[in-house]
Amino acid sequence: MTVSMGITIPQRGALIGVGSLGDLLELAPRAEETGLFESAWVGDSLTAKPRPESIGLLGAMAAMTDRLRLGVGCMASFPVRDPAVFAYQWATLDQVSGGRMELAACTGIVSADGASRREGRNFGGVVDIDRAARLEEHMEVCRRLWAGETLTFDGRFNQYEDLTIIPGPVQDPCPIWIAANPAPGRFWERSLTRVATLADGFQTCHLAPGVLGAYAADVLRLRAEAGLATDNFPVMAYHNVNIGPDRHECLAESKRFLDAYYGPVFTEPMVEAWTAAGSPEQCLADLHDLVQQGATAITLRCTSFDQDGQFRRLCDEVLPELVGGGGPSGP
Repeated sequence: MTVSMGITIPQRGALIGVGSLGDLLELAPRAEETGLFESAWVGDSLTAKPRPESIGLLGAMAAMTDRLRLGVGCMASFPVRDPAVFAYQWATLDQVSGGRMELAACTGIVSADGASRREGRNFGGVVDIDRAARLEEHMEVCRRLWAGETLTFDGRFNQYEDLTIIPGPVQDPCPIWIAANPAPGRFWERSLTRVATLADGFQTCHLAPGVLGAYAADVLRLRAEAGLATDNFPVMAYHNVNIGPDRHECLAESKRFLDAYYGPVFTEPMVEAWTAAGSPEQCLADLHDLVQQGATAITLRCTSFDQDGQFRRLCDEVLPELVGGGGPSGP
């Protein structure tokens, strides 16, 4: 089974001593040179999980690369930003990159310490309970503007009159994925129905054994029930990797990395499910499991404080066996 590979740039690492922002961004052109990757991704947040801003970084990455598709996953600030301004910015990125942009939007709710509630208060008075509805409305605004429509819109959250953005994106249509990781319960079906019926692709995290397969199966079922095509609907696993001789040590370093990156919000079992860890053979087995569960694409973040060494090992010892092509990682 063919799987598309991406590299995730851990730009928040510039704030926790992982490396300089310039060094981290260099992972994108290095990934392109290997021939092993098809995309490069950054994360996003305004103040809930502060980091170097995603749109600015993607503009830099567009200038640093020629072939890779460039994505943000997830665009946690999407429900907070003005969708017309965002549509204008994203269309310009698509122009600058030659039509290589991938948007994975999400609700951006961070319940820990009320982080997203504080963010919303400072950016337009957005409350967490409205973020999902804002996500849906903002997707509609973007798609209509990107289609070249002169938009008059009286929505629940946004109002525009005779609005057109010029230039529009190169891609027609310009894709919008949805990123979601619902917990079991009443929001599971609602969240995955949104993915199935509104999104051009699905990005998710494997935070428990078998959960990616359950997500993928339900999304495809819900698409079929809605009369939508299930063939070629992309499902991307946003995953971590840490390569080394001792799996337990690799997982322990990934836990330290993620605790520094996000705070201590991921338990050891969650880190183990979310990380391809250990020897190259063990990492390959973990990644093959994601493909077996339904992932058509995987983007990998090196959850190590040695980004250069991990990237080299990933490209030299793991990915050639998975994607069946490419060469060494280079200097």
